[in-house]
Amino acid sequence: MQKIIFETARDVYDQMKPSWQGNREFLLAQVIGLVEKVINSDRIRISPPLFNQDELRRRILLTLNMTKIVQHIWEAIRPENTEQLVPVFDNQYPIRSTGDVRTWYTGKPCEWAMRSHINFAVYDSTWEASEAFILDNDQNVEAWVKNDHLGFDILYVNNGVVRKYRPDFLIRLKNGKMLVLEVKGQDSQKDKSKRSFLSEWCKASTTQGGVGVWEWDVSYNPSDVHEILLQHNHHNNPITN
Repeated sequence: MQKIIFETARDVYDQMKPSWQGNREFLLAQVIGLVEKVINSDRIRISPPLFNQDELRRRILLTLNMTKIVQHIWEAIRPENTEQLVPVFDNQYPIRSTGDVRTWYTGKPCEWAMRSHINFAVYDSTWEASEAFILDNDQNVEAWVKNDHLGFDILYVNNGVVRKYRPDFLIRLKNGKMLVLEVKGQDSQKDKSKRSFLSEWCKASTTQGGVGVWEWDVSYNPSDVHEILLQHNHHNNPITN
């Protein structure tokens, strides 16, 4: 069990090390203590429960799921150690616009869009097409765009690797807010990690000022889109998901 604790602590420490300004030995000692508490607590639930009663089986499962445990611990530590959220803008293109998008060719299905600056919207699924139709006709929407060839990507960390996350739709509501809408069938831990970073991006951009109020939401079915738009359009204060 000590080997599992030390290896998990090492991986968490590796993710924290680049941004840590204090004593690294002290940090490592704290991380080891925290990981030991988590692994020996009832916070890790094993299914079927029978595996939790056998120490050998429990150790095997913990070893096989070490990456997932590290991710959970890291995501719990990171916001607690963040003093202030500051947006980091692209040096070359700090502000992007639909007016910057050049003509491109695609074999994907596309439809004419009335409330989008880009006259045709490209869809990856009939589900996306249904949601786009609603956006194009909903009275809460001032304008919208399918996030394709816009360069709007959110950086996030998953399993220690920096990746890019590209939400589905960007919407300007009638009340002036900007809404980032993701279309999702089923959630995974990777999706939750993406949205954690998206939430931070929206908060940081709104707090920074100059780019308006940004919020985000997830649609799990085309039938919930109108209610999402209504909720964000009728609240003047930022909605925290």
